Parts: sequence; structure tokens; C-alpha cells
Amino acid sequence: MATHHPSAPKDNRSQVQKVLIQTLLLNLFVLCIKLVVGLMTGSLSLIADALHSLTDSANNVLGLWANRAASPQPDREHPYGHQKFEAVGALGIAGFLSIACFEILKGAVDRILHPAVATKINGSEFWFLLLVLAVNIFVATYERREGKRLNSNLLIADAYHTLSDIWVTIAVLIGLGGIWLFNWQWLDIALAFPVAALVMYSGWTVLRENLPWLVDESAIAPEHIADITRSVPGVLNVHDIASRGVIGRQCFIEMHLIVEPAEVAAAHAITEAIEDKLEQRFSPVRIMIHVEPPSYRSEKLSY
Repeated sequence: MATHHPSAPKDNRSQVQKVLIQTLLLNLFVLCIKLVVGLMTGSLSLIADALHSLTDSANNVLGLWANRAASPQPDREHPYGHQKFEAVGALGIAGFLSIACFEILKGAVDRILHPAVATKINGSEFWFLLLVLAVNIFVATYERREGKRLNSNLLIADAYHTLSDIWVTIAVLIGLGGIWLFNWQWLDIALAFPVAALVMYSGWTVLRENLPWLVDESAIAPEHIADITRSVPGVLNVHDIASRGVIGRQCFIEMHLIVEPAEVAAAHAITEAIEDKLEQRFSPVRIMIHVEPPSYRSEKLSY
């Protein structure tokens, strides 16, 4: 059995925390504008949009907790590190998106069943909402860019949430524009339904991208690992290959290996060469190789 001593995964939590705090402050600013204008105009869609922005701020707080807990360094209780806390935080964001979708639909149905006072809006309120839209576009673009640069699923998930907020705000602007120009009161209610669908789609996207990590879905095709392993001289057979994690963040690879030399030192040198090749391709990665005698036979590539 040979265990690779990997390069340590990069700990970028302080940079992620900085982005989350900046985003939280901007989301609170947006929330205040939406809530004030929504109460002044009586717009259902705008008040629902303010609720959506409230979940944005809650997401940032959740993200700060998850980021603090998501140390990549292992310890006695967590020998594989703590990075899955970040995926748990991303699932929390998906949950907030589902709540926002439900509240938007509930508000629309309530307005249909119990018509309220007509929505009114003036030019200055409309311009405030355009400012909100500009801030949301900046936040989503900035957070997604930083999420990719820092390889943070948490920031990317939060950027999806803010992106859904952009679509919500655009729909609200269209609805209030129709009320302002043509007094189409029905438009405010009608647009709540596609907005809810967009919010739900964002939640599904976050869920789809983080569940594979949490359930230990295979991170690397076993055929790919086998090809790299067989390129090392002295390898007769590789089988029972398994991998998990996220490429570029932290991967774990296990395999069973049959090598030509019977001597322990020579077999160990071959496993070191394999580990170096896999490290170059999938770093950071932790690798465990179980060496079996040359007489052993198996054609089972993976579990």
C-alpha cells in the first residue's frame, strides 16, 4: 500500500469572506431601496422582489458561516478536510431560493383572490429601480468572476441567486412600466409567475452543481486515471479505481495496482511515478494505491 503525500489545497477563505461581506452590504442597500419604493407604490411584484433581496442578504450571512467552517486542512475529526461545508452552504442558498419562489407565488395568488389598492408609480421611483438593477448586475458579475477565480462553489451559487434577482427586477420594471405608461394593473400580477419560475430554476441549478460533491459522485473517469497509470513503465494492470471530490479544489483517488517488479522498493518507485503524474494533472489530490502481487488478475476497472 502506498499513500501519496499531496500538496496542500489552497486556503482562500479570507478572500471569499471579503467578497461575501462586500456583497452583503450591497444587497442590504438594494433591499432598502426596493422595500421603500414597494411600500410607496403598493406594487406586489416589487415587495416580492424586496423579499427576494432579503434572501440574498440571508444567503450572504449563511455563506459567511459556511466559508468560516470550510477549511481545506484536515484534522483528527475531519481527515478529509472541511470543504463540504461550502457545498452545504450552497444547498442552503437553494433552500432560500425555494422559499422566495413560494412567497412570490403566494403573493400573486393572494392579490388575485383579494384585489388590493391599485399600484401607482412615478418617474423618480422608476429611476431608483434602475439603480437597483445596475447594482444587482454589478454584484452578480463581480461575485461570479471572483467565484471562478477563487474556485469557490459558494460564491458561484450566491452569484446564481443574485442573477435570479436581476431577472426578478427586470420583470418588476416591465410591470411597473406598463402601470406607469398604460395603467395595466394586471401586468404586476401576471409577471410574478414567470419570475417565480426563474427563481426556482436558479435554485435547481445550485442544487444540481453541488449535490454530486456531497454524495461523492465520481470526480474523474476511471478510464482517464487508468490511461495515465498505464503510461508509467512497469505497470501490468490497474483496477478497482475510485475518485471523489472536485477537480481543482481537492480530489481523492484510490486504485489497486499490479506491477512487474516483485521487489518492494522497485514497486514503490513505480507508485511514486504514478502519483507524480496524477498530481500534475489533478492537483491538489490525495492518492492511495494498493499494490498486489504480479500473479493477481482482475479486469474490473472500477467498483
